Amino acid sequence: MPAANDTRRSLGKPLERFLLSLLLCLPIAAAAEAVPQWTANDEQLVLSGVPDIPHELVSRLNRYQNVRSATFLEWAEDGEGLFIRTRFDEVSQLFRVREPGGYREQLTWFPEPVGQVERKGDTRLLSITMDEGGGEQDQIFLFDPKNGETRRLSDGVSRNRMARWSRDGRKMAFQSTRRNGRNNDLWWMEPGRPGSEELLLEAPDGTWFGPADFSHDGRWLLVQQFVSVDDSRIYLLDLEERALYLGAGGDEQTSANKAIGFDRRDRGFYFITNQRGRSAELAYRPLDGEKETVFITRDNRWDVTDFVLSADGRRGAFVTNEEGISRLHLLNTVNRTHRRVDRIPVGLIRSLDFHPDNRRLAFTLSTASTPSDVYVLKLGRRADSVRSLERWTYSEVGGLDTSSFVEPRLVRYPTFDMVGEEERRTVPAFVYEPPGEGPHPVIIHVHGGPESQYRPAFSKKTQLWLAELGAAVIAPNIRGSTGYDSNYLSLDNGLLREDAIRDIGALLDWIATEPQLDENRVAIYGSSYGGYVVLASAVHFSDRLKAGVDLVGISNFVTFLENTEDYRRDFRRLEYGDERDPEMRAFLESISPLNNVDRIDIPLLVVQGRNDPRVPAAQSERIVQALRQRGRPVWYIEALNEGHGYDRKENRDIYEQATILFLRRYLLD
Repeated sequence: MPAANDTRRSLGKPLERFLLSLLLCLPIAAAAEAVPQWTANDEQLVLSGVPDIPHELVSRLNRYQNVRSATFLEWAEDGEGLFIRTRFDEVSQLFRVREPGGYREQLTWFPEPVGQVERKGDTRLLSITMDEGGGEQDQIFLFDPKNGETRRLSDGVSRNRMARWSRDGRKMAFQSTRRNGRNNDLWWMEPGRPGSEELLLEAPDGTWFGPADFSHDGRWLLVQQFVSVDDSRIYLLDLEERALYLGAGGDEQTSANKAIGFDRRDRGFYFITNQRGRSAELAYRPLDGEKETVFITRDNRWDVTDFVLSADGRRGAFVTNEEGISRLHLLNTVNRTHRRVDRIPVGLIRSLDFHPDNRRLAFTLSTASTPSDVYVLKLGRRADSVRSLERWTYSEVGGLDTSSFVEPRLVRYPTFDMVGEEERRTVPAFVYEPPGEGPHPVIIHVHGGPESQYRPAFSKKTQLWLAELGAAVIAPNIRGSTGYDSNYLSLDNGLLREDAIRDIGALLDWIATEPQLDENRVAIYGSSYGGYVVLASAVHFSDRLKAGVDLVGISNFVTFLENTEDYRRDFRRLEYGDERDPEMRAFLESISPLNNVDRIDIPLLVVQGRNDPRVPAAQSERIVQALRQRGRPVWYIEALNEGHGYDRKENRDIYEQATILFLRRYLLD
């Protein structure tokens, strides 16, 4: 590893590198020394203000940084084995596993991580999405797992996602920005016929269309339209007559509706909806307009997050989110009864899919003490009966003793406002406490989104902080988080933005009441919107925080909205406010951390990807520049081959090592 004062070398982009060096090496005071800067990973990672990372630390973290995980993707075409995504080198690739605990056979060797994977009808061929350098301009490729042959199906220029195949494998519907580079329209093609690409639906500005499912006879396409997090609609597109019919949502009372798929006989479709003003329910809508929607989980008070139907249509499986924990349920589609499967370990479940024989259900499971791995539930003859649970992958944990990993407890702390006239609002948070006597230093971990939710899946980062720093970790789901109700989701919108920051202040108050936690040693960490929360908390609570780590965070809402990619801008305006409105623009400027940088008085570690299409790199560069001009200590890391977060292990390793070094220095000292 180069020393901090090594001469910088060219990165292959001389002008960009020169300008970046000028920015990052600004003196932090008239008489200050130059900010140390060095590069790593074939000069694709620029570290400014970051001291040389000791070999002792690199060695200590090695076991944590070699933890792997596996994600279920598809059953193999012959019904024997399945496809997974995992990593054995720098980025995640496609593998095949033929039996429980079997050898993971690597099938792809691309320089970029593999994204969405979907089988082409009943054939062995797979569609795969990949971007370049984290820029999210996804392309769709056709891949043959037998011989490794790969052919690009999309245009190579626009953003292409959400590939869905007709059941005979002849047609592929997909989402693309190829019409104007901005709108996420609905297209389809016949991959075997060059030049067959056809625009099906133009997405109005500020919305997107995406395919959900082809009917069995190929006549209908179930279409998802997204307007906002609480307004999404489902359409039925008649592919013969090119007629479009509204299936759910879009009425006077907005609702969120997630399209799932057609039933076996194409008599109706399944979807997830909160249109009754309750939790998200599993529902069935007959295509016969004379019949009413059936709400299948009407007695369940928890959000349904996912649903899948077996090939024979007799079984269904769905997942509920119960205070952040996943629960798996089996559905008898004939009488619409369902029951919970109790033998699944407590954790997060995703990527459900039935085997072609209708008797096995594969899924990905992550628990607090085990990384994501692939499991298969063997089913009995009855639609809701279970025989056994098999674990198909055993991801490496670097020789760590997972029995020592800390599991969180769920708390609710009071915040500043009321629910009704007498009840104080509470904020849910997951608390991880290290062993031993306190008071322990604390790291507040804020999720991104903001329309997201912290859920207690396996996190090597959390376990690393607990073990190496002896710090407690608290992950709050501040207002604006999903997984609760639509009112809680909207409590931070527009002019209410800083109420979410007040929730962090309330958490600091709660920490001060807990004898096991040290209120005088608290740091805050967050990425994307969570990075904004880090910066805003530094503005408001520098007297109560010791340090902050901001990963790809927003520092100025106005310039963020003006420069985020076109296909995202209107969505973000619905959440944050429209910067073109003078009153809203003035408000956004007033709360932006960059315009309040004189109030930030804690050390910061800022991490960014050069190719980030969501939060442009300038958001991080400008806050770093402003802090250094005021003499504030700030470390900065920028990867020239990453986007919105770090996908490459070599980059992620160094950023994680720097984070530990930073927190050792500024949180523990």
